[in-house]
Amino acid sequence: MDKKHTYCLSVVWTGNNGTGTSGYADYDRSHTIEARNKTSILASADPEFRGDASKYNPEELFLASISTCHMLWYLHLCAVAGIVVIDYTDHPVGVMEESKTGGRFVEVTLHPQVKILETSTVEDAIAQHKKANELCFIANSLNFKVKHEAVVYC
Repeated sequence: MDKKHTYCLSVVWTGNNGTGTSGYADYDRSHTIEARNKTSILASADPEFRGDASKYNPEELFLASISTCHMLWYLHLCAVAGIVVIDYTDHPVGVMEESKTGGRFVEVTLHPQVKILETSTVEDAIAQHKKANELCFIANSLNFKVKHEAVVYC
């Protein structure tokens, strides 16, 4: 039997400057992302789309979702394989293309930097990235392959 998981949250627009969306430049793109018993995330549009550069935008949150899903699967797989990870940092890069009909992400490359405890497990630790990429729920929901350029060191 397949399991289904349902996720819920609230997105609340906070950018009404008094006249609503009376004109394209008359409202702020700010909004808050909320979920029960969690810290709210202050967000906006990308500055390129009249957003607030000091807040996260949907494109950054999309990229973060891909990166963190991969990381969580990777850590799980390493734990099961007996690979001791002592530090993990990623610097993901996403490419979005705009067209006259909208836009879409066409590429994401993860750049995980992974420190492990034992030199003898480096090759196996590198191989776990491929498996994590195959298992990641978010990556499996995309219409393009997520690339990864991992560095594993002791």
